Amino acid sequence: MKTTIITSGEPHYQLGLLSGLAQQPLLLDVIGDDSLRSAPVLSQPRITFRQLRSALDSKSPKWVRLAQVISYYIKLICYAITTDSRLFHIQWPYKFVVFDRTLLNIIFKALGKKLVFTAHNVDQQARDGGSSWTQRASLKFMYRVVDHIIVHTSRMKKELATGFGVAESKISVIPHGINTAVTETTLTKEEARAALQLKDGERVILFFGLIDRYKGLEYLVDALARLKKEQGAFRLVVAGRIKDCEDYWADICAQITRNGLQNDIVTNLTRIPDERVEVYFKAADVLVMPYRSIFQSGVLFLAYRFGLPVIATDVGSLREDVIEGRTGFICRPQDPEDLAKTIAAYFESDMFKELEARRPAIRDYALDKYSWSKIGSMTYRVYEDLVGDQKRRQADKVEALSANSSKIRKRSTLNPR
Repeated sequence: MKTTIITSGEPHYQLGLLSGLAQQPLLLDVIGDDSLRSAPVLSQPRITFRQLRSALDSKSPKWVRLAQVISYYIKLICYAITTDSRLFHIQWPYKFVVFDRTLLNIIFKALGKKLVFTAHNVDQQARDGGSSWTQRASLKFMYRVVDHIIVHTSRMKKELATGFGVAESKISVIPHGINTAVTETTLTKEEARAALQLKDGERVILFFGLIDRYKGLEYLVDALARLKKEQGAFRLVVAGRIKDCEDYWADICAQITRNGLQNDIVTNLTRIPDERVEVYFKAADVLVMPYRSIFQSGVLFLAYRFGLPVIATDVGSLREDVIEGRTGFICRPQDPEDLAKTIAAYFESDMFKELEARRPAIRDYALDKYSWSKIGSMTYRVYEDLVGDQKRRQADKVEALSANSSKIRKRSTLNPR
């Protein structure tokens, strides 16, 4: 079976999925940009990487970037016309989101392609507070036109069925895999803390990833102020780039100053390179995800990769993947008081007191439950069912035609002219 994976968005997930699919009896065409070219998994003999676009340079003039995007869509459509790949698996829409969801999918279907879409977020625009009638309508159209949809949790499946009227038989729940793409070395906790200028005895909380309004960082800052008054100093490490919300970050900075937390917070407001990620997760005692809303988050599985416990708000599907007392704790969303109580309870728990001994157990649990090998096998079954259905329908049609021809021949024999 030949399948095309159309990549865009989060590269760690895509590379993990490819590592799992490479173990299946598939021929894979991978559509992507030059950021994936050097990935070791793409050297597998049954994987062909097709670079139809280059990574966009934000410093280039707008018209240059627009021309690059249009060129990519033209190349993609030409590829779809000429390829013998029967199934396209779409990971994320690219730049012209409404076009991707509507006209591009219509073209693929007109060419006889089976379409699988992974809904990493059921409605990302609604999550980010930027949904519109056009966005919602195009999303609903895409969910109807594709042949199958993959989501990561049962709660997402329910949301897709009730919110968009998608038949449950058209949805498969396949977990988000653990992040195995980032570098891990023999770096120790002490070395990691020294790299971030943190002291060994400090209680270190990590907030990691894109800084955006839906992430609820203001609730964590408020909780930190409460903890400082009641239990003494904690250190909060904020690592990640600001995503088009400088005014939101300015409000956070004012909140930090207002609460006198300038010396309690360490920031690195940029995208953290893969080779530096382990420094933050090995230096921290716990990852806190104070999100207002989310469906699923890859940061959770990044923490598990390094055996780091997680405190997360009870939004989206996070409860499904955080085991209370074993891999972390759940608290109420948009409630800094409850968040502070949960953080305090964590630092009083055996999970924290035995953290270095428990990290391997968290890591091993996640590597087993969220292994890319299992995810690749589950995804392959989705492909096989879709293409198998097509084969069965074709066989049924041939059999029906054959039976009809036999009847015609029989009538001709019984009633010669």
